[in-house]
Amino acid sequence: MGACSTGGGTDTGREDAAFDARIIAADSEPHNWLSHGRTYSEQRFSPLDDIDTGNVAKLGLAWSHDLDTFRGQEGTPLIVDGVMFATTAWSKVVALNAATGEPIWQFDSEVPGDTALHACCDVVNRGAAYADGRLFFGTIDGRLIALDARTGQPIWSVQTTDPDAAQAISGAPRVAKGKVFIGNGGADHGQRGYISAYDQKTGKMAWRFYTVPGEPGKMDGQISDEPLEKMARATWSGDAFWKIGGGGTVWDSIVYDHEMDRLYVGVGNGGPWNRGLRSNGEGDNLFVGSILALDPDTGEYIWHYQETPGDQWDFTSTQQMILADLTIDGTARKVIMHAPKNGFFYVIDRGTGKPISAEKFVPVNWADRIDLATGRPVENPAARYDKAGPYLATSGGWGAHNWHPMAFSPKTGLVYIPAMQVPMLYNPDGSYEMRPGLLNLGIKMDANLPMDKAGIAALQSALQGNLIAWDPVAQKEVWRVKRESPWNGGVLATAGNLVFEGLADGTFRAYDATNGTELWRFDAQQAVMPGPVSYGVDGVQYIAVMAGKGGAYNLAMPGFARPDPKIPGRIMAFRIGGTAKLAAKPKADVMPFAPSDEVFTAAQIARGDTIFNLTCGACHGAGAQSIGVLPDLRRSGALAHKDVWKQIVIDGMLAENGMASFAKYLTPVDAEAVRAYVNDRARAAKQAGAQ
Repeated sequence: MGACSTGGGTDTGREDAAFDARIIAADSEPHNWLSHGRTYSEQRFSPLDDIDTGNVAKLGLAWSHDLDTFRGQEGTPLIVDGVMFATTAWSKVVALNAATGEPIWQFDSEVPGDTALHACCDVVNRGAAYADGRLFFGTIDGRLIALDARTGQPIWSVQTTDPDAAQAISGAPRVAKGKVFIGNGGADHGQRGYISAYDQKTGKMAWRFYTVPGEPGKMDGQISDEPLEKMARATWSGDAFWKIGGGGTVWDSIVYDHEMDRLYVGVGNGGPWNRGLRSNGEGDNLFVGSILALDPDTGEYIWHYQETPGDQWDFTSTQQMILADLTIDGTARKVIMHAPKNGFFYVIDRGTGKPISAEKFVPVNWADRIDLATGRPVENPAARYDKAGPYLATSGGWGAHNWHPMAFSPKTGLVYIPAMQVPMLYNPDGSYEMRPGLLNLGIKMDANLPMDKAGIAALQSALQGNLIAWDPVAQKEVWRVKRESPWNGGVLATAGNLVFEGLADGTFRAYDATNGTELWRFDAQQAVMPGPVSYGVDGVQYIAVMAGKGGAYNLAMPGFARPDPKIPGRIMAFRIGGTAKLAAKPKADVMPFAPSDEVFTAAQIARGDTIFNLTCGACHGAGAQSIGVLPDLRRSGALAHKDVWKQIVIDGMLAENGMASFAKYLTPVDAEAVRAYVNDRARAAKQAGAQ
């Protein structure tokens, strides 16, 4: 765990240095949760130990607060001196009394509903940053906003993205040295990545670092110009990448190292995924799939380590980074611990960016091992699907570990990883065309999924989820707990020798951190995906977590069961002896499948299949099998009405509800083809007797 001293990175002459020092010394006030990962090391470990393995069975609900949205919740709340600050879906913020859950204020950034189109992975928000009485958070439409933490009134707002581009912010900003650091998403939509730093008091941009090269001969006038030209440009081929965007977005992990005074930035996937389309099938494509170390004051390049050279599997390096001091082979090392989507657990030297060790934490078949002499993966040639043809990866773009936070316990020396396996078929799209503003992956998205019990069971058996306790020094698994669903929630470790994690099945659980024995569980009624937190008020320890079904996986993956009832997102806090109760879970109001008797041609249905699974499936479910967060279109009353369908899809009748007009992307003929396909899926489901 990082030392609790001011370190070389804190300038005590600055007014803002006082709060930096407060985060650095966070262990001296363990009742607070001051930053996204609690401390600058982002270990997500609470020193509080009043709740422990001996009494956790007595944990009960202290309070709950229902939110005004039914969409996915992925936020980590902050707790500062008895006040909880939480960001919610649709880029809203609530401040609550942390002991009672009573509202203090709420702020609505009033994101236009149709901007949901530019959010690849639901209208979620993963958290805010706090410094010196100000709260900072990003919005789906690309703004960075500073609020007065006492009142919720805006202090300043700055547009960090091109408002006309398919870019969105879902990740939490970080603060240090008087600056706010933020990136955004959009690589899958054909955008070019960058990270920016803004002045905490004024919102003025201090610097910007682009992560992939732009148009040859045109400089950005930013601090990234020199490293991009000297190191990155030669690793790209052709001109498609800069015309499309190239990817490399910084959509989640950003970590400040106060001991070495540098910023570590996780860089995302290439865009489109298919390297054959974006870079002629050539080159490492720096800096996609990399960790960048930058000077927090100026943004100057220090070092980089590329975990997935020439990434074409959506193996982002944006997953959470944990800083720690480990003793390896008898030597004390300052390290980054990283478990990105590609399935290898990396221990990286923070001073040099060189990997110390790297081992698979789940079975993956795209690479055999990491060559530590070069730092490069020893790849399976068949995985390069742009050259070798279709490839089935044991763990694909959903990742062996995605955005869900992991945790490190200095007490056990273990990292607790919400790991998963979701196989993915990478099949090059031979008819690919760039679609500005929409998903541009460069692979086919075929999704006529089974509806019979045997087929559903076979598919579900291929999906695995595990909570893995990993020894980062020995680089081996210590224990694991198997899941019924692959989409695990975030993790919290505590000094009470406990590990807390939520699950997609709607339960919130506690485990013995030493051996993985389950000690407690709570029925939260809906998916619990974010990272939990622990805090204290008036000497009482609380565990808190947000719940709300949604996010990329829950939108895009097929709903094989009856859709769940609509329950608003909520924040829940627990304490020993808590006696509060959630409202009774409502029954699901499931509409019947609603196919019309119209006759559509096979060509219409086939065309609709292609359009739906490239354009609509990310929100309405693969194969039109919605999990219930957004409408199951097979059950829609509009399905049997051509004119109403067109008014929704083309004319934007429901734009303010989040269903944007697709007039820029689809013709009325295309919309009718989609209706034909959904109608075919509804008829098949009805005939199969599926529920």
